[in-house]
Amino acid sequence: MLRLLPGVDIEGIMAPLSLSSVLKSGNMKMPILGLGTWQGTNEEVEIAVDAALAAGYRHIDTANCYGNEEGIGRVLKKWFDSGKLKREDVFLVTKCNPTHFRPEHIEKSMDQSLQKLGLSYVDLYLAHNPVGFAYKEDGFVIVDGKVQPDMNTDLVANWKVMESLVDKGKAKSIGVSNFNLSQVKRILDVARIKPTNNQVELYLYLQQPELVQFCKDNDVIVCAYSPIGSPNTAFRKNIQHPMTDPVVLEIAKKHGKTAVQVLLRFLIQYGVVAIPKSSSPERLRQNADIFDFELSDEEFNRLKSLDKGPAGRLFGGTTGIFEDCVKHPEYSLL
Repeated sequence: MLRLLPGVDIEGIMAPLSLSSVLKSGNMKMPILGLGTWQGTNEEVEIAVDAALAAGYRHIDTANCYGNEEGIGRVLKKWFDSGKLKREDVFLVTKCNPTHFRPEHIEKSMDQSLQKLGLSYVDLYLAHNPVGFAYKEDGFVIVDGKVQPDMNTDLVANWKVMESLVDKGKAKSIGVSNFNLSQVKRILDVARIKPTNNQVELYLYLQQPELVQFCKDNDVIVCAYSPIGSPNTAFRKNIQHPMTDPVVLEIAKKHGKTAVQVLLRFLIQYGVVAIPKSSSPERLRQNADIFDFELSDEEFNRLKSLDKGPAGRLFGGTTGIFEDCVKHPEYSLL
């Protein structure tokens, strides 16, 4: 029997678990493994998305501020025009531009994304961050080398606008990203259309068990970004090495798998969606090759015991270009 945390609803769980398996929240069915595209250029994501779709991925994650929606749109058009895939075969996630995270600008950000993607709707639209940035049509407002926050961000008012995007058919579902437990609860308490997803930093050393359990108890799927520890990302406040952890390597050797495959399999059995990023077709296929083995209870618990709590957080903090955002009343990445 597959080992999963309580409260996880996986459709077709014993069918068996595969790349096509989904987590469910209300009417939303979210593929359990997807492709992350943060820090990918249009040219890079064209290669990555094309290879991912060929490998069987059906979940693509992007954001307005990633600057790569046009590249993703070109690949999707190619696949749809060829007849190999239909629009409903692909689960596409994008996020509101943090500089547009205010009631009067959210729909503008959505419309920009739809135009760049060449789509009439997205499957999931996320509030990218509880911290809104000072409004600017393109780029960020930067003062003394620091991105300036919008100190008047109103999460509830913004959520009401996001609900209207579902009413208009521009998003099938809506959710949040980088929201802590109290922020998710605040939205749940007032929502007419409930958030279906909370995308957060989550990996072996930062497991966020209280947030994960709260979201599961309230039918909110958790999606893990940086699920293997972002080894190739320079923009980190902290450097960790889960891929060389002795416990991970021991378990990987036992199963004849790579450390990355063990890290991703752990998250799947933890009951969260994972969106590893890669632009290598071979690594994309390796990342998806995690459904032919299972962690035992003992292996899962050994990995679970490696959680470092806040000390494992890779992003956020009080230094760098986003230093002034820490002053925002909704800042949550501590």
